[in-house]
Amino acid sequence: MRRLPRKDAVIVGLGWTGAIMGYELCQAGLEVVALERGPWRDTATDFNIGTAPDELRYAIRNDLFVKPSQDTVTARNTMDQVALPIRNWGSFLPGNGVGGSGVHWNGHTWRFLPTDLKLRSYVTEKYGANKIPEGMTIADFGIDYDELEPYYDKFEYLCGIAGTAGNLKGQIQPGGNPFEGWRSRPYPTPPMKMSHAQNLFTKAATDAGYHPFPLPSANMSQAYTNPLGVTQAPCSYCGFCERFGCANYSKSSAQTTILPVLMRHPGFEARTECEVVKVLMSADGKTATGVVYVDAQGQEWEQPADLVILAAYQLWNVRLLLYSGIGKPYDPNTGEGVIGKNYAYQANSSVNGFFDNQLFNMFAGAGALGMTFDDFNGESFDHSDVDFLGGANVNCTVTNARPIAARPTPPGTPRWGAAWKKATAENYLTTANVGSQGSVMSYRDCYLDLDPTYKDRLGRPLLRMTFDFKENEFKMSRFVTAKMEPIMKAMGAKQIRSTPKAGHWNVVPYQTTHNTGGAIMGSNPRESAVNKFQQVWDVPNVFVLGASAFPQNAGYNPTGTVGALAYYAADAITQQYLKNPGQPLVQA
Repeated sequence: MRRLPRKDAVIVGLGWTGAIMGYELCQAGLEVVALERGPWRDTATDFNIGTAPDELRYAIRNDLFVKPSQDTVTARNTMDQVALPIRNWGSFLPGNGVGGSGVHWNGHTWRFLPTDLKLRSYVTEKYGANKIPEGMTIADFGIDYDELEPYYDKFEYLCGIAGTAGNLKGQIQPGGNPFEGWRSRPYPTPPMKMSHAQNLFTKAATDAGYHPFPLPSANMSQAYTNPLGVTQAPCSYCGFCERFGCANYSKSSAQTTILPVLMRHPGFEARTECEVVKVLMSADGKTATGVVYVDAQGQEWEQPADLVILAAYQLWNVRLLLYSGIGKPYDPNTGEGVIGKNYAYQANSSVNGFFDNQLFNMFAGAGALGMTFDDFNGESFDHSDVDFLGGANVNCTVTNARPIAARPTPPGTPRWGAAWKKATAENYLTTANVGSQGSVMSYRDCYLDLDPTYKDRLGRPLLRMTFDFKENEFKMSRFVTAKMEPIMKAMGAKQIRSTPKAGHWNVVPYQTTHNTGGAIMGSNPRESAVNKFQQVWDVPNVFVLGASAFPQNAGYNPTGTVGALAYYAADAITQQYLKNPGQPLVQA
C-alpha cells in the first residue's frame, strides 16, 4: 500500500452531500480530496440531448446505478431467515459515479414537518407512551426545525426549487401548504405549469376539504441562477427525469448547481473510480487518521487526513462504519449498540384511474410535476382515533409515459397477448394516477449489519439488510389510500385500481430509493451514532452525512432534509470544529 501526502479533509463520495461539504470546507481554506467509487459524470458529455433520453439504456438496463458485481447487499425479512444477495437492483437504485443518486432522482424537494424531527417526544406528550407499539424504536432527531430552517433555505436556493410557500414567518399563505413549518422567504422560483390531471385533482381535493398545493420541484419552472453563479435552464417536460441525467440543465443535481464551481476551486481535488474500503484509526481507536482506497487498477492507497467525511449513499456509509470498527454495532437481541440501528424505508400506495371522457398527455411530464396535499401526513392530523403512527402526502404527479415501461391497463386485462396490446393502446392517453408517499417507522428487528457469509470482490463482508413492513404501515397505507379513492372518482374515472401497501417487502419491484437509518442522529451516544451535527460520538473527527442519520422515515422524499443537514454540519465544522479540532461539538 502506498501512502499519499496528508490532506486537511478526505470526503468519501461526491454526490449531493460530498459536493456541499467539499465546497464549504474549501471556502474555509482547507485542502480537500473527494474519493468517488464510480466514474466522472458531466452533463455535456454524459447526458447530452443525443443520448440522454434512452429508456432502454437508463431505465431498463440501469446504466447509472451501482452494478451488483461492484457492490450489493444481502436481504431478508426476518432474523430467522438466511439473507441472500441482491443480484439485480429492483426495490431501490443506488447511484454510481459523480453526483450519486442525485443524478437520477425525480426532484421532489421537501422540508420535514417540525413534528417529524421530534416524533417520539411529540407522540409521547400528546397521546401517551402507550401510543408507541412494542418493538417500535422511533426517536427524535436531536435538532429542532427552527435550527434547521436556514439550512433548508440555503439548499433550496442552491437548487432553485420551484414552489408556493405556505407559511412565511408564521403567516399562512394562500395556495401553499398550510401544514409546513415556517419559511424565512418564498421559494426561489414559481411552481411548474400543471397539466390536465393536476387540475382535475386540485378541484376534487379542494371540494373534499383538503389543501392541495404545488409539489416542491427541483425541475426548473424558469431559468435560474443560483448564489454560486451557476445557471439552469427551464424544464422542457420531456419525461426523462427518474433514472436519467438531465440533458437540459434543468433538473437540480450536483452537476447543475455546485460542481461547476467546486471543480475549479484550487483547494479541491476529485479522484474517480477510487473505492474507499476502510477508515483508518489511531491506536487508541479515538481518532481517524485517514482512509484506504483501491483505484481502477487495483492499487491500494492510504490517504491520510485530519477530517474524514463519509458522504456515500446511506447503505455504504453504514457498511464503512461497521467494517472500520467505528461505533458499537447494533444488537437487535439486546437493543444495545448504534451502528446499523433503525433502518427504515417508505410505504407508498397508488390509485389508478381509467377514464373514457378525458385525455391526458402523460408523456409530457417531469419528475416533480404535480399537485399534492399534506392533510394526512405526519402529525398534520390528529392520531387519537387511529391505530397507527405516521402518514403520507397525497399527490397527483405526471412524471412520464415512456413507451417500454408505461403500459397502463385496467383491472382484468391479460398481462400479455392481443388483448393486452389493445388495452394498452386504449388506455395510454386516458389514465391518471393519485399516489401517496408514506412514512415508515423504525423497529427493533429492522436493522443493518455485516453478512456472515457473503463478501464483495475485495473480500469485505456485504452489508446485510433485515427489513419488512409492519402492521402499523399497513394500517396507515389503507387509511390514506381510502382517502385517495373518492378523489379519483371525483376526477371522473370510470374504473379505479387501488394498491395500498400489503404483503412482505421484497427486492424485485421498484418502490423508492429512500433508504434511511443505520447511523442515526440523536441527543446522546447510548441511543444514536452521531450528534445533531452528524459528528460521530466516539470519533469526533469523523462526520457521517446523508439519510443514514434519520431515526425513522417521514412521509416525504429525504433529499431536502439531507441537503439541509449537510449545510448544517458544514457550518458547524467551519465555524466551531476547526477552532478546536478533534473535540466533540456536543458534550455527551
